[in-house]
Amino acid sequence: MSSPVLFLLGASHHKTPLELREKLALSPERLPAFHQAAAALPGMREIAVLNTCNRVEFYGTAESGDTVHRLRETFCAFQDFPADAFATISHQAGGLPAIEHLLTVASGLDSQMLGETEILGQVKDAYADAQTRGTTGPVLNRVFQKAFQHAKYVRTHTAINAGHISVANVAVDLALKIFGDLASTRILLLGAGDIGEKTAKAFQSSCAGSLTVASRTLGRAMELATTLNATALPWEHMTTHLGEYSIVVGSTAAPDVVVTLADAAAAIKKRPADPLFFIDLALPRDIDAAVAKLDNVFLYNLDDLAKIAEANLAARTGEVVQARKIVSEKSAALWKQIESQAGGSLE
Repeated sequence: MSSPVLFLLGASHHKTPLELREKLALSPERLPAFHQAAAALPGMREIAVLNTCNRVEFYGTAESGDTVHRLRETFCAFQDFPADAFATISHQAGGLPAIEHLLTVASGLDSQMLGETEILGQVKDAYADAQTRGTTGPVLNRVFQKAFQHAKYVRTHTAINAGHISVANVAVDLALKIFGDLASTRILLLGAGDIGEKTAKAFQSSCAGSLTVASRTLGRAMELATTLNATALPWEHMTTHLGEYSIVVGSTAAPDVVVTLADAAAAIKKRPADPLFFIDLALPRDIDAAVAKLDNVFLYNLDDLAKIAEANLAARTGEVVQARKIVSEKSAALWKQIESQAGGSLE
């Protein structure tokens, strides 16, 4: 039997704007079905799906490049996305470049916010999910496990995440510029996921005022509210009480916007003298983009926050060079081991 092809296929923030990433992102409800369909493709041996707000990427081994082509076609059909459009924004690699890309991603070197730590947990989750589904094997197991080990090495042997930059911290900095002092602010967190929780904790660490959690699942909202020493708000009451909050953080997994232009307009009328700050961390977006046109309303999405973070990267330039050198060396050594164990090329 011939050696499999080790491949990477995907799209990320580098070439894919937010409005297209929204269309490519696999919702939690649809991800299992796609994963099953991809694993069942003729010639597919192993596959893992990394699906975040900034990228959707597939790592795997296949019997030939034809299988990777079928994967591309299957994904585009599944997401109802034009194949020719995907070809212009996607990236693909095999062998050593695929390994080096994964290590670069896991180390935070390929993130919108250079050095951010959330991505490593997301890569670990993607691998754990693939393991649970039984779609990993000897190659992916070794590649991902070594990626985690080497990503940790990069972070502990360079200052790539010195002066930690994250979505949460950038959002807090913006709020401080808008409100000056956060002690009297009331914050509404929409959604009870990981990124929202981290943002809420960042606000609490900055001595922000009260925090309320609203989720489409009340039990999850109450659970997170207890963890954060906050209060829970039933989802159906969210729009009615929107104007009572200074800061609204959107982090749901809803397929469509949850705060419309009309909702925001009604909210700002209840607080004409006080600004309303929307932080949209969701993909697809939670807040209607038109909300930004309202007077005394501020709206920042993931791409906006990433652009702001870029201003803080100058001090990390030297560390990036060192980190990429480490990734390159570790990737080459891992690739050599994998090729040796496979008894031939996997490219």
